[in-house]
Amino acid sequence: MLALRQLSRKTPTVSRAITSAISYANPEGAPSVKDSIVHLTFVDPSGARRQVPAFIGDTISDTAETHQIDLGPTSTGALFERKNSEEWLEPLYGEGCTSGYDHVLLNGNGVETAPPMNRVEERMLKAYWDTELYPESRLASMIPVTKEMDGMTVFVPDRIVDDTP
Repeated sequence: MLALRQLSRKTPTVSRAITSAISYANPEGAPSVKDSIVHLTFVDPSGARRQVPAFIGDTISDTAETHQIDLGPTSTGALFERKNSEEWLEPLYGEGCTSGYDHVLLNGNGVETAPPMNRVEERMLKAYWDTELYPESRLASMIPVTKEMDGMTVFVPDRIVDDTP
């Protein structure tokens, strides 16, 4: 603070700029990064739990990759359609799933806020996990994280062998 006073005596414009920056650094009610983060708990096949922060808007697959949680290879890039209204289906090229390796089971907070399963995701799950499908089964690359998912548990089943030559 002493250095700030000495600087303000020499240059009054710098003083105003610095003090205004200090006073506006964190005004009450301003959004912060903490407002866009929720916590998800991943449970691996051995039962080990790991709670990690997730950014709202990222997919569950992105969150797992960020925290080095292995869900298997994630492959996106297929055609995907979002239903915006009864008459309007918007094609979203490059956002659909192309494999079913990133299978997870969702449980707890915010499961109901996940978008409904589309036919491509359903087809991929049946093609890769036919004998191990549950009502909670989803592809991690297709589920965006929402604020309501804070505290949700994501179960990671045993992986399909995908690294054999």
